[in-house]
This record gives sequence, C-alpha cells and structure tokens, in this order.
Amino acid sequence: MGRSFYTWEGDVLVLNILGTPNAKKDAIGKVKGHQLCVSVKAVPRAGKATDYMVRFLAEEFGVSVSDIQVVSGRMNVNKVLKIKSPKRLPGVISQQNLF
Repeated sequence: MGRSFYTWEGDVLVLNILGTPNAKKDAIGKVKGHQLCVSVKAVPRAGKATDYMVRFLAEEFGVSVSDIQVVSGRMNVNKVLKIKSPKRLPGVISQQNLF
C-alpha cells in the first residue's frame, strides 16, 4: 500500500492536500494518490484561496482557523496542513480509519 494522504502526530492530523481553486463549489473530494482533493470557490491570488480553504476546512473539521497550520504550499496546489484536535472527521478519513 502506498503513502496515506494523512497521518497523526498525537492529536494533530497532518493532511496532504491537492487544492483546486476557482471551483464551482467548496468540497472535500476523493483521495488521489497520496493527497486529499479539496476544491474551493476562491480565486488563487496572493494566497487568498489557501486562506479561504483554511476557513472552509476549519468548519468541516469543527476547529477554529487558528487550529490549522499551513506547513507548506501556501502559494501552490500541493499543500500540507496540520489540524490540531479535529472535532469531526470527513467521511473519507473516517472510512480510512476502519482497517
């Protein structure tokens, strides 16, 4: 089995994300390779799409924006995010935990 799109560091969820800016809707998509596809409506300009994605994911994971750290890829579609103590897990992650 290849690399997973996420790992846990204690209570911190580390996500590898393939971002799609300028999408029709905000959505957590499928896993592609070792990345989770996340689409956002925001236009990719000066990191604004990444900021928007962080706000979207904060709501999805039930955390505050300050609980999400952009480790790498702020100005790139390939991102690594750390989410501290997520309260909710999207279906794609909870399904992965059932092994």
